[in-house]
Amino acid sequence: MAPKIRKLNLTQVSEWDDGQLCRKDDYLATEEPLEIRIGDQPLSVTMRTPGHDLELAAGFLFTEGLVQSREQIISLQPVVPSEGADSGNVVQATLTREATPDLAKMRRHFFASSSCGICGKASIDAVRSRLLTAPNSDFRFDPELLVGLPEVLRSAQDVFRRTGGLHAAALFDSKGALQVLREDIGRHNAVDKVIGWALMIGRVPLTESVLLVSGRGGFEIVQKSIAAGIPIVASVSAPSSLAVQLARELRLTLIGFLRGRRFVIYSGDERIGKSQHQDGG
Repeated sequence: MAPKIRKLNLTQVSEWDDGQLCRKDDYLATEEPLEIRIGDQPLSVTMRTPGHDLELAAGFLFTEGLVQSREQIISLQPVVPSEGADSGNVVQATLTREATPDLAKMRRHFFASSSCGICGKASIDAVRSRLLTAPNSDFRFDPELLVGLPEVLRSAQDVFRRTGGLHAAALFDSKGALQVLREDIGRHNAVDKVIGWALMIGRVPLTESVLLVSGRGGFEIVQKSIAAGIPIVASVSAPSSLAVQLARELRLTLIGFLRGRRFVIYSGDERIGKSQHQDGG
């Protein structure tokens, strides 16, 4: 029987409210390390919220350029839990011979935390060297659909509503329908889970999709989205300067401050088409 996944932890806290102090129960988002191995060799450790770990591992392997297709992943499975404190927190990948990396040279690049992600690779030169191609230039998305996506995201965030402590990434199709949503304590992990989901069911590249993320739109999110062929990335907060630079260089549409009926387009405004109201329809 598979172990129960704990995304929430119940704890006791003291709450001060208008001069009154009281004890109450509160929920915390779970944060645990996940080790990704290739064969028996460790590749990466990332702090994540348990759940959808195989998608996270698949998305990580793909967006970081270790595999170029689902077919290069022979198997992906959790290591059989032991009695240790970290039991169940290991995923083992078996890759085809041409995809298996030289881990001795790569290991220093792949130690991540929920706050900064792959810190040793955060440069445009590293992304440029992978020869990633620009996303679908013909894709268009109605701004009237775009402004409605944050509410869909919020209403679908199960754990966030109880903790306030998780990031979310959601994939929408060309008509604004929600395809998949994943939550994680690390926003880059949530994106990897979404892309890993698509990779494992054969839907990459995501040439007619919009990715919406809670929080800010950072460099890693742009890099991972370009790797997956996503043409539009939107966030409810601000992007970073490096994210904007990369989006402009590789012609991804990057949107920030998507709140209410307002948003800011930092790159690729040609993909945001006229709405039906603007067309007079």
